[in-house]
Amino acid sequence: MSRAWTDEQRTAHSGALKVSKQQAPPVVQTVGLTKIFRDFWYRPRVKAVDNLDLEIRPGEVFGLLGPNGSGKSTTIKILLGLLYPTRGRVAVFGRAPTDVAIKDRIGYLPEESYLYRFLDARETLDYYGRLFQLPRPDRRRRVEELLRMVGLEREARRRVGEYSKGMARRIGLAQALINDPDLLILDEPTTGLDPIGTAQIKELIVELNRRHGKTVLLSSHLLADVEDVCTRICILYGGRQQALGNTKELLSRRELTQITAEKLEPATIERIRSVIAESENKRVLSVSAPSDRLEAFFIRIVREAEQRRQTTSGAAGGGGLPGFLGARAGEGGDVIESLVSAARSAATPAPEAAPSGAPAPQPERAVIEQLVSRPESAEPSSAVADRRETPTAPTPPPPADPSVIEALLAKPPDEDKG
Repeated sequence: MSRAWTDEQRTAHSGALKVSKQQAPPVVQTVGLTKIFRDFWYRPRVKAVDNLDLEIRPGEVFGLLGPNGSGKSTTIKILLGLLYPTRGRVAVFGRAPTDVAIKDRIGYLPEESYLYRFLDARETLDYYGRLFQLPRPDRRRRVEELLRMVGLEREARRRVGEYSKGMARRIGLAQALINDPDLLILDEPTTGLDPIGTAQIKELIVELNRRHGKTVLLSSHLLADVEDVCTRICILYGGRQQALGNTKELLSRRELTQITAEKLEPATIERIRSVIAESENKRVLSVSAPSDRLEAFFIRIVREAEQRRQTTSGAAGGGGLPGFLGARAGEGGDVIESLVSAARSAATPAPEAAPSGAPAPQPERAVIEQLVSRPESAEPSSAVADRRETPTAPTPPPPADPSVIEALLAKPPDEDKG
């Protein structure tokens, strides 16, 4: 079942964000952002974004909502540096969106997954890892962890062009996380996904934010998904901001009071109605039994089928979050280095004490003596075979020629420059 935000968790998270607002600069900030598309004669044709003031703080899941043509995708493209604003100021991590220095801190899942059709899933993720100049061992590890996360391990060798739309969205989410971004921008991430995939994506968003402190900008038409994961939302219409604030506060109906109790008898309900009418001069609007959400019921049925190990050719249930997400350089490095150093010191024998008054041998001399010391003639193959049958004590190599060692240790004279 999807781990959606409860009211208590959302309230606690919002309170923590209010405290952190005064300590950290915003991840995204727009002031008077305006974008006007013009025709061939440079006449104003469409005002996609109109004087938008927006601020996204570190560690929050921010929802950008609105009907088609309200300016959501245009705003996202401006934040990515794909479009230039007509007026206003835009800053991402305190820099201009076109600054290359911030690109490796951003992960982006576009509304349509533009993938190379003739590459398989592993090749696709490896390609994006190369774009971020990740070392080969890191790429391999991240690719396998991401494939496990999105449930495409069994289909990793199929060409991406053969994937369904939902499977393409899964591999698109994996490529958006290959660089372990600080800001994750998701444009309609659950489009084309089945209810299982939708629940997994929502769970991943919550875990990325809660456990790893990722800042997420989510744009979606599925309002139930946004309600489950977002801490703050902004609603656009006609390119202008219509509503902005905490999700719970915006959705609360303060003119109504809701009471949930265990099952009551009809006579008890009638007495409650009478008490409310006499004491408050109000009436009870409705009395009904609560029901599960269809999403929760659907997921429970599919999970039971998975436990029975029924075969399927589609995407499987994904695993947990990859271990590399949120593991920044320097975090835990001292502990790891101390463990490695302790293991090395335990495996390395202590050097023998040198005689008193004798100078310590130079490391270079010891290495060179080992390299130039060799037997005068190589053993024939028959001698090797005899030695295998009859073990004998090893013969120490003859001492190296001192003149050869001195010649190798001698530093070449400085060459004239010019």
